Amino acid sequence: MSLRLYDTATRDVRDFVPLVEGEVGVYVCGATVQGLPHIGHMRSAVAFDVLARWLARTGHRVTLVRNVTDIDDKILAKSAAAGEPWWAWAATHERAFTHAYDALGNLPPTYEPRATGHVTDMVALMERLVAAGHAYQAGEGDVYFDVRSWEPYGSLTNQRLEDLTPATEEVDAGVKKDPRDFALWKAAKPGEPETASWPTPFGRGRPGWHLECSAMAQRYLGDTFDIHGGGLDLRFPHHENEQAQSRAAGYDFARLWMHSAWVTQGGAKMSKSLGNGLLVTEVLDRTRAAVLRFALAGVHYRSMLEWTAETVAEADTTWDRFVGFVDRATERVGTVPAEEVVAAALPAGFVAAMDDDLNVSAALAAVHEHLKAGNTALAGGDDAAARTELVLVRSMLDVLGLDPAAWSTSSTSTSSTTALDALVTCELEARAQARAAKDFATSDAIRDRLARAGIVVEDSTLGARWTLAATTTEDQD
Repeated sequence: MSLRLYDTATRDVRDFVPLVEGEVGVYVCGATVQGLPHIGHMRSAVAFDVLARWLARTGHRVTLVRNVTDIDDKILAKSAAAGEPWWAWAATHERAFTHAYDALGNLPPTYEPRATGHVTDMVALMERLVAAGHAYQAGEGDVYFDVRSWEPYGSLTNQRLEDLTPATEEVDAGVKKDPRDFALWKAAKPGEPETASWPTPFGRGRPGWHLECSAMAQRYLGDTFDIHGGGLDLRFPHHENEQAQSRAAGYDFARLWMHSAWVTQGGAKMSKSLGNGLLVTEVLDRTRAAVLRFALAGVHYRSMLEWTAETVAEADTTWDRFVGFVDRATERVGTVPAEEVVAAALPAGFVAAMDDDLNVSAALAAVHEHLKAGNTALAGGDDAAARTELVLVRSMLDVLGLDPAAWSTSSTSTSSTTALDALVTCELEARAQARAAKDFATSDAIRDRLARAGIVVEDSTLGARWTLAATTTEDQD
């Protein structure tokens, strides 16, 4: 079975055939850096990170482009309210997004272009559209796309032009031919910083949101590329307008469209405007980063994810099962090199699930099957079988960015963790000496002291091992 993906444009699951065999170009709409990232933003980032990892694991050279929108109305408004330069406000929040991407184990994109760095590309695209009769100047610095000039407009979201209402930010029917025409370029407004506008043949101004992505996608991936992705809320008007202006300019643009579903609370989309956005920094204060990634990645990317305390608790418990098996098996059979893990042949059930529109839920069923087999092998003293299952479990989880050994390596690299390990090891050595001397009161006292510090001690035939206690639901309140 070859990879099959759901195409938003055709509204069905179809075979994925790259434009160039062995290579895949993916453009994903990244952050508008107006504020701090919440876990709704990370849902999309993790979903497309899993896509890129699977494409790479199946032998493709992946070019992943994830843009940064660092100039728009909200950035200007929020920076002005805070008394900060707009570019400083954008840079501060861009760094926050980068930190969140990294904290959740997302691989860096091949390119991460900023909108402000591609104004010349946008102007060239705008000039091309005006020359072709698909855009017009409505005033000094204002340029609009003429939706009636492009007959297929609305095809991505299966809507008729007559049924569409204009986006609220673009209701300026007095200067537009049609109220549904959308802005390619916006004239500089009184009171806005001069640095937030650029000279063009049509007057000074700044780019419209939709123009940015079309220009950057064409710059880095060419006239035609394989996959365009983003959150479900971007289908209209953003992606509809991107497709219209790019194809009206003569570019085939994206061959397949993918959209990840929302994180919801009480059935409502997570967003700052509704006041229900869980900031990544806040969640990571009480939840391990790997657990947050697992909670976001463990549900099919097209399924809504309802965020509750139980969501975190279930992810926490499952993650501990993964970590527990990998730690026990590694102690028994030794460390498996990362090179062996990423080169291992994956179980057929896992491959079939991932090829079925990235069905992570079914893929995790294969992980649990081999996890159970591995635990059985450990209990039965079958080291060879335990090692085989260890490699398979780690290899499958690696595809999801969730190899426990990799997370353990990254989390133990800090000097503070090294110091903690040294201190706990000393305590465990003292405990071992007390047990050897049958001084069980001292032994129990050391174990209790460690427990109060959040250190869980487990005794095994190979000696005592320790882990940090998992965060409980009570700790989160």
